[in-house]
Amino acid sequence: MKQAQLGTLSVGRLGLGCMGMSAFYSGADTDEAESIRTIHRALDLGVTMLDTAELYGPHTNEELVGRAIAGRRDEVVIATKFGIRAGADGGRRLDGTPENVRRSVEGSLQRLGTDRIDLYYQHRVDPATPIEETVGALSELVAEGKILHYGLSEAGEETIRRAHAVHPMTALETEYSLWTREPAEQLLPVLRELGIGLVPYSPLGRGFLTGAIRSAEALDAGDFRRSNPRFEGENLDANLRIVDAVEAVARDIEATPAQIALAWVLAQGEDVAPIPGTKRVSRLEENAAADALVLTPEQLATLDTLPAAAGERYADMSSIGR
Repeated sequence: MKQAQLGTLSVGRLGLGCMGMSAFYSGADTDEAESIRTIHRALDLGVTMLDTAELYGPHTNEELVGRAIAGRRDEVVIATKFGIRAGADGGRRLDGTPENVRRSVEGSLQRLGTDRIDLYYQHRVDPATPIEETVGALSELVAEGKILHYGLSEAGEETIRRAHAVHPMTALETEYSLWTREPAEQLLPVLRELGIGLVPYSPLGRGFLTGAIRSAEALDAGDFRRSNPRFEGENLDANLRIVDAVEAVARDIEATPAQIALAWVLAQGEDVAPIPGTKRVSRLEENAAADALVLTPEQLATLDTLPAAAGERYADMSSIGR
């Protein structure tokens, strides 16, 4: 697989989002054995970056990843996240304090079964804690070797600049796909000025750009997409037109819609490493094949002119882009 460069960190340019193996998308069909087979197959195909978080489960996704990489640690770039604390009552709160940074990293190291985390993100910026204090604690962890690089998730330009001034930042993780272009378009010039890579999550539009979802009714009752604005009512109908256009390009070159959507993201630069999520080997292999797909200028132009998705990315956008 070709490589992407995130700051000074080199990774396979397609990563693997592991969240859905344990949380949010998962229903009664969660199959840990298949998830572990998917991770192993990813490594075999040159997919090196595995993305997880303490929130996913919570905790169980890190544990699963830890079991999957046992004996193969040196083949893996582990990316995990801290900063959203889940309470016993199911509530969540942001916590970017230095004390929580240290508490969280020790838990993640234990669950992952490793002595270092390659890329450690703040999951969401905590407005109650100056970013300088959070990054100061992360810088100490880098000096101690407990983390090798750090990043931020869903952060805005001012926060990125302030964080980078304390300690060089490696990557920004944010949603970016054919139906969510604005965050990265606004931030890519800043990231490239500072030498920071971009890690797009949900590059397949939470599965929507695969063409497999034509109705929210097809989703599990517990699937959070059923309450996502982009999967509801008139928004869904409008967004299906985006999928239809992606499917048309896919038919022209005998690829799948997922491969077209990923190839478009990959075409945005060698400092971009999307992390499509799946818990199935067949989908993993389909996604990985996008590494070899090169879209023509005409195909890219067609995709570039698609309309923006209808509806907000989340029902509550209050913690996004701080």
